Amino acid sequence: MEELQERLIHLREQRNERDPKAREIAKKRNKLNEQVKDLRIEIRELRCERDELNRKVKELKQLREKTKTEIHNKIREIKELDQRIKVLAEKKPLRNLQNLQKKLQEIEWKIQTTVLSLQEEKELVDQVRQIETKVNIHKKLETTRQKMFELQTELKAIEIENQRYHKKLTETAQRSQEIHDKMLEKINKARELEIEADNIHQNLLKIRQELKPIREEITKILNQIKLQREEKRKEEEQEKKKNEEALRKKIKKKAKEKLKRGEKLTWGEFQLLAEKGKTTQD
Repeated sequence: MEELQERLIHLREQRNERDPKAREIAKKRNKLNEQVKDLRIEIRELRCERDELNRKVKELKQLREKTKTEIHNKIREIKELDQRIKVLAEKKPLRNLQNLQKKLQEIEWKIQTTVLSLQEEKELVDQVRQIETKVNIHKKLETTRQKMFELQTELKAIEIENQRYHKKLTETAQRSQEIHDKMLEKINKARELEIEADNIHQNLLKIRQELKPIREEITKILNQIKLQREEKRKEEEQEKKKNEEALRKKIKKKAKEKLKRGEKLTWGEFQLLAEKGKTTQD
């Protein structure tokens, strides 16, 4: 028993030496795992934010490409109008529009108010036709120039819109890249913490592996001590019963001798003899 007790004390000292270390390591591992968990939440949030920005980048690219196409179309229309203006400008009469219109009114008034010969009327009608042709050239030129101005105004507005989309696209793409880099940084940090936590966990497993035979030995010794105590108790009970039986026999013997001598028995002696007589009857 003493040897077992000494061995038990020694094993408990070994266990108590390793248990605080194991608890401290487990605490450190759990703290790292919590940090990894928090980082994963941040990574997930950053990924969602980055994906949303990438979606906006894609949308802005489409809008920018749309305005590029519109700019290209407007430039093509402007070039066509410019070519038409050049052609009309070459045909442009020397007299301005106001003079031509005034001359046209005079001829028309003359035709309406003057008695003319057929030849004179024909000549005036030809003049009207020629003047109207020149007036139309002026009007077409003016209309084309107005259209040119409108297209140039529209082109300028589209170019401003295109620049705005491009600027917004650049800013959004830059922000997306910043978030992506931040996310990668946290991913790398999480991996480092996971590796560190895994190494600590392996160290914890090693300590627990060392503790396992110690705990098993402690359990084994405790069971042996319990068994020995049980055996000792049984032996003590048997010894007690043996002593009690010897005492009973001794008392009975004395009681019989007293009875033969006619001496008075004690109540205990009487009971012992009565039990013997009852047993004999049975």
